[in-house]
Amino acid sequence: MSQQNTAGSGPVTLVVGATGNLGGRVVKALLARNKRVRALVRQGTDPSRLEAQGVEIVRGDMLDPASLDRAMEGVSALVTTAIGYIPRRRGDSLATVDDLGNRNLVDAARAAKVGRFVFTSILTCDLARDVPHFWQKKVIEDYIEASGVPFVSLRPGAFIGAFDLWSRGLKKGRITSIGSATARWTYIHIDDVARCLALAVDEPRAVGRRIDLGADRPVSTQEIAALFSRLLGRDTKVRTIPWPLVSGAAGLIGLVNPMIRDVRAMLEYFFTGKYVADTAVQAELFGEVPTIEDSLRRYLKAAGFTLSS
Repeated sequence: MSQQNTAGSGPVTLVVGATGNLGGRVVKALLARNKRVRALVRQGTDPSRLEAQGVEIVRGDMLDPASLDRAMEGVSALVTTAIGYIPRRRGDSLATVDDLGNRNLVDAARAAKVGRFVFTSILTCDLARDVPHFWQKKVIEDYIEASGVPFVSLRPGAFIGAFDLWSRGLKKGRITSIGSATARWTYIHIDDVARCLALAVDEPRAVGRRIDLGADRPVSTQEIAALFSRLLGRDTKVRTIPWPLVSGAAGLIGLVNPMIRDVRAMLEYFFTGKYVADTAVQAELFGEVPTIEDSLRRYLKAAGFTLSS
């Protein structure tokens, strides 16, 4: 099958998407809990970082059901962070990875009688029918539930620390807002998402639930700028790009690029005020909800900024 893992003990947890940014952090969080981890890795992808941590590597693909059956052997729980919406290889898309691939994964988990399927969804995806990659998450959530596989669906807000959202601008004393600097939505640090995914593997109260994840409160770009000003000890301004300009350009590019159409719809959805987490269940199951101040502080430290205190 693969190189056998040397880390962890007990039942095997399979991680799908382990070579990605979030998936790699999930692996570390699982290993920190002394879990045995197996990773599904596609041909042509280098698994050496995972192997160095003692992770068992199984070659396979969500679009190849036979490889999934092999990967599920002896697995007690599965965590998937895989997405096709942001393609990592030619052919990745909502229709392949996010739809067909996830359905294959659910079917294989059901056939193998996997005891826990932990799915990475998106905050309030059930309210966002007009945002294709949001709604696709809701569709798969429903598919998992209908399959009868014991599941947990975690719905994080916008990631902090996954992408370079602000550091280039911060070096010049500003951050950029698209469309509205006052619209509030939920953010969460990527490490907090990984921690909750790892905990969801064996948290008994989480089974069968769709759980919002976020920092302690939603914030606007103006509020983020004020927090950065306080944390850095210097003024951070907001540069706002007018929505009609962005929307018009995205509309033209979107005629030939479905991903741009999706991004445009997502931004319009953010402005509705619906992209806000209810963190009560998160606090109940996974512990104290991190503050937005702490989340931004960790982001700044990782990006190499010197904090004022």
